[in-house]
Amino acid sequence: MLRDGPDTAQPPITHWPALNLDGVDFDPVLSGLMQAGPVTRIKLPNGSGWAWLLCRYDDVRMVTNDPRFSRKLVVENDVTRLAPHFIPVPGAVGFEDPPDHTRLRRAVAGAFTTGGVERLRTRAQELLDGLVDGILRDGPPVDLTERLLAPFPLAVVCELMGVPEADRSKVHEWTTLILSSAHGARRSEQAKADMLAYLGERLREGGGTGGDTVLGLLVKAVAAGEVTEEEATGLALLIQIGGEAVTNNVGNMVYILLTRPDLLERLRSEPELRPSALNELLRYIPHRNAVGLSRIALEDVTVAGHLIRAGEAVYVSYLAANRDAEVFPDPDELRLDRSPNPHVSFGYGPHYCPGAVLARLESELLVDALLDRFPELRFAVPPNELRWRPGALIRGPEGLPVTWS
Repeated sequence: MLRDGPDTAQPPITHWPALNLDGVDFDPVLSGLMQAGPVTRIKLPNGSGWAWLLCRYDDVRMVTNDPRFSRKLVVENDVTRLAPHFIPVPGAVGFEDPPDHTRLRRAVAGAFTTGGVERLRTRAQELLDGLVDGILRDGPPVDLTERLLAPFPLAVVCELMGVPEADRSKVHEWTTLILSSAHGARRSEQAKADMLAYLGERLREGGGTGGDTVLGLLVKAVAAGEVTEEEATGLALLIQIGGEAVTNNVGNMVYILLTRPDLLERLRSEPELRPSALNELLRYIPHRNAVGLSRIALEDVTVAGHLIRAGEAVYVSYLAANRDAEVFPDPDELRLDRSPNPHVSFGYGPHYCPGAVLARLESELLVDALLDRFPELRFAVPPNELRWRPGALIRGPEGLPVTWS
């Protein structure tokens, strides 16, 4: 599928290894690719061939919103990729193009409106307060990831989904295995199969008691003939997995704030700054490793002076776009009051993250709790002893041992 044409001006192919990076430093390979130009070519550790990589903000937004680039075709081609395992669920919304993509998103849209998520705020605050009360009662030191950053997003997304409390620990374990290559492709495949079987059973049982949960909405959509059971199960899987990305993202934010006490104290003393600061942290953090899902050109398209031929794979880097100096002055600096801040951390175009509003809510509640309820919060170990998840598609710390006064 992927081929070198007669154009001798094509950029060289850069091999991009799967680096296990610690901390929140920007990926040095991606930094080099950005310096090489807005359009380069890459080969990732798995899959075959090479793919185009777009780093410039305007090009990233153009391609992600352009129907001439297809996600669906990726399923039919062995595109170079980061993960060793690539087993898309049939009908998964992440690998659909409009109009099917639009139809699938519509089935669960009611759960992700701003109003719908805000109605979840009270319950989310209750869940968070219960976790924080338990931590404060037990006293320091604690691992924030284990006691707060992992269980809180899990509980909230399960509430939204309609997954009962008794099942949440196994759902979390499956998610961890699916999102990591550290345990091998076979275990990831088995975890995905187990979660699909579980979600399929929940749907056949009626999706639980709540008709406004994601599973409840999917049951209605299947009954109305709007989606198939297979599509509903694949969509449920994607939402459940995506809901736990908050653990890693907020973990990166906490790491930044605890290694930059000046920023932490400023947010404590100026709470009105927190909304813009959260936006800036979302722009700045390395919320994934390498790149996400590719697209395939349906026809010849010229981007930034380079001809991308029909059938060639294209990756966009949201991380690179968020550091485009033409859009974000001094992009490597953390400016808590940065405005405007049109970052693309949740994607762009039809595949914009459906859970973005929920992720913002959870992140806001977590950051507020850490700033307001843990006086003199600090690491309980030297920061250089922290470890980041190996082989994870979503970058984040394994643990955050902290203490407070």
